[in-house]
Amino acid sequence: MSSNLETRSLLDELRDFDKGGFFDLGHPLLNRIAESFVKAAGIGAIQAVSREAYFTAIEGSGLESPGGVTEVTVGGKKQRFPDLKGESNRKSLEALVKSTGKESLQWGLAAGMYSGLTYGLKEARGAHDWKNSAVAGAVTGVALALTSDDTSHEQIVQCAITGAAISTAANLLTGIF
Repeated sequence: MSSNLETRSLLDELRDFDKGGFFDLGHPLLNRIAESFVKAAGIGAIQAVSREAYFTAIEGSGLESPGGVTEVTVGGKKQRFPDLKGESNRKSLEALVKSTGKESLQWGLAAGMYSGLTYGLKEARGAHDWKNSAVAGAVTGVALALTSDDTSHEQIVQCAITGAAISTAANLLTGIF
């Protein structure tokens, strides 16, 4: 594998992504947050675009929901994207870019915040254990709940508990599977 930037392929760049990362912001905490944010934001963008492709395919097959409003069920709640079926391609594209940007930001926020909190708690406490994961998961869950529209107190508490439970379980199950 060549180190010359002009001859490196995209595949070479992707292989090196896990080795050192794209960022050197001067501190391991900042590097970790930035890399987690970028990776997860990319995943969020892919998820949002693939969801739109799915709804476009459903619309073309005649299986769309009543009323012509595109719906997706997330966490038991139906989310509607009425602008994705715009009168013009421009309006649909604008809605797609807006929803993709919001979803990317949410995924990146969650990953960057969780990664930064677990790293910071490990450095502060001198240990990486389930307690760090629980706190980081709860705070991240609250942050995600606050990015949603019409957030209630119950939703914030539920997201905090869910975030803490999932991250604690992931920490405890590390190495078992």
